[in-house]
Amino acid sequence: MSDFIAALGLVLVIEGLVYGGMPRLARRLAEQVLDMPDSALRTAGITAMVLGVVVVWLVRG
Repeated sequence: MSDFIAALGLVLVIEGLVYGGMPRLARRLAEQVLDMPDSALRTAGITAMVLGVVVVWLVRG
C-alpha cells in the first residue's frame, strides 16, 4: 500500500511540474485534448497504462 501512495505522490509531482512550470503548455495541451476524438484519447490512455505496467514490472519484477 505504501508503494501505491508513493506512486500517487509522484504523479502529483509530475502534474505539478507541468502546471506550475509550464502553464501555457498545459493550457494548450488541454485545448488540444478537447479537439481529439474519443478513440484517440482511449488509445493514448490504454497505451499509457500498458507502458506504466511494463515500467513497474521491469523495476519491481
